[in-house]
Amino acid sequence: MRLPVTAHTSRPWRIHEIAGDFQIEDVWALPTPGGPDDLARLVDQFTHGTGEPLSAPIPRMLFAIRWKLGKLFGWDKPGAGVGTRVNSLRNRLPEDLREGPRGADPGAVPFTSVYQTHDEWVAEMGNRTVHGLLHIGWVPDGSGGYRGQMAVLVKPNGRLGTVYMAAIKPFRYLGVYPALIRGIGREWQSTAAERNAD
Repeated sequence: MRLPVTAHTSRPWRIHEIAGDFQIEDVWALPTPGGPDDLARLVDQFTHGTGEPLSAPIPRMLFAIRWKLGKLFGWDKPGAGVGTRVNSLRNRLPEDLREGPRGADPGAVPFTSVYQTHDEWVAEMGNRTVHGLLHIGWVPDGSGGYRGQMAVLVKPNGRLGTVYMAAIKPFRYLGVYPALIRGIGREWQSTAAERNAD
């Protein structure tokens, strides 16, 4: 399910013109088969879903540890986030994206939506360690259908951010991403009948 960086960079996403100073950390295929216009449904799942993908035991434990460390070291204080320590990506948007749909904010994670188009949705978060972007695209699956594709882009905050990103990398790959992507797929499949009825 993990994809090469070129799976993101080769697509004509609008994010390329806005976030060129961010590093592409990861790109993943999502088990969310659908039709050409289903990105909005996937975004709705991210923003209004049950949060079940984050509730699996390992991600739940790792996120709990992360929030405790953040509280201990002050990584997540109000002055460390988007709009304070870092400027929102919305400040960079060209007029058409700024005036277009923004999308709802996710409820289960501390991200804020930046913009949404027919085939892209971007949300951002910031703290003392990193300014991060979640990019969800909607792409052809190679067999006549479409699916979601998730990219994580980051701008580490100095040495602290660089060390932090390196330290959490094994936990992301072993504990977070596999459970998260399985959970996204399960939640998508659970609403398949509703989508097919439309």
